[in-house]
Amino acid sequence: MTETNTNQDKRTGSPSDEKRWYNLIYAIVVPIVRLLYPLSFKGRENIPDGPAVVCGNHSNLVDPILVAASFGKKTFMHFIAKQELSGVPVVGWALAKAGVCFVNRGQSDIGAMRSMMKFLKRGDKIFIFPEGTRVGEDNMVDAKTGAVRLASKLRVPIVPVYIPRRKKLFSRVHLIIGEPYYVEGHNHNEYEQLADDIMERIYELRDGES
Repeated sequence: MTETNTNQDKRTGSPSDEKRWYNLIYAIVVPIVRLLYPLSFKGRENIPDGPAVVCGNHSNLVDPILVAASFGKKTFMHFIAKQELSGVPVVGWALAKAGVCFVNRGQSDIGAMRSMMKFLKRGDKIFIFPEGTRVGEDNMVDAKTGAVRLASKLRVPIVPVYIPRRKKLFSRVHLIIGEPYYVEGHNHNEYEQLADDIMERIYELRDGES
């Protein structure tokens, strides 16, 4: 197990600083992405007050921005991103300032887990892609258990979000925000089943729109 968030901790500020940076990046980036991918969404009334683990399927680099846009500027979230992005000049620095949590994929990142627990304990929301990477088709990879472990341990709800995998420039993208629900796990097998259930709930949102 490794701790990889030392540099990130040095770059992050207070919660109010993170929200200011988040709002600044949101104001610059979201309008551009919404121009390229006209967005509609359903289910904003399902967004709970207080902490939550928001989970969606992942197929495109713009997915986090589309999620941020569908939740609205007033809903501040900590997005979980791969560690490699933290080293991109300017971009990594700005994302860290905005409260993005960088995770070293492929190994147990204790530092990232502690950061996510800290965010949830202070009442913030975090966004995780349980698939862990971009995926072209449903059920191509097993869901990771980090989201359900956090939600179970801290007793916060999970909010499933469906993001269409196939997107075309200047064509409408319709996101669906599902109802929040709680999970409880006690061992690795139960966490694996709960992680798979997240993806099934996401697919049910997709099927409900067909």
